Amino acid sequence: QVQLTESGGGLVQAGGSLRLSCTASGVLFNMNVMGWYRQAPGKERELVATINSLGDTNYADSVKGRGHVSRDRTRNTVVLQMNSLKPEDTAVYYCHWRARGYEYWGQGTQVTVSS
Repeated sequence: QVQLTESGGGLVQAGGSLRLSCTASGVLFNMNVMGWYRQAPGKERELVATINSLGDTNYADSVKGRGHVSRDRTRNTVVLQMNSLKPEDTAVYYCHWRARGYEYWGQGTQVTVSS
């Protein structure tokens, strides 16, 4: 079992920034992928950014140039920094962890960008 604890989010004005953090605990494999997905009302959940244990990153086209995902020294905390926020970034953001066919989701944190 893997538990994901998220923090950050809230109400942000357009053009502002946000920082989301997620810490994984429990039974963890050394090689894994952590990241963030989001789901806006009436839309499917979509990738925002991921980072694997080696530091390789992957970003959705919609956040390239505005988002930066990183992991801390323990490799168990992933941070998403997003700048130049737009109203269309409004969504529930979910932390995600996967390895060896297992995957876990955080409970989600609301991000609302006001215009």
